[in-house]
Amino acid sequence: MLVLRRRAGESLLIGDDVEIEVLAITAQGAKIGIRAPRETVVLRKELKFTQQQNEAAAQGLTGKELKHALEKLRSNSRIDLSLR
Repeated sequence: MLVLRRRAGESLLIGDDVEIEVLAITAQGAKIGIRAPRETVVLRKELKFTQQQNEAAAQGLTGKELKHALEKLRSNSRIDLSLR
């Protein structure tokens, strides 16, 4: 892992297209800005981890379990969850 020190207002570049700028540093953490092409996915790591967990859990569902889960959601929600 490359470790760099940056102050507020300073940036670093990743490749030719991505710029990371330190906007502010507080006791709660650092606020950063990211400039990247629209097609570049920028995602917090914990969201990617949750997405992978959800995909793995969904792969293990049988048709019967999926139907049961949908019925349970329908009974507890006003959202239209019909399969199309």
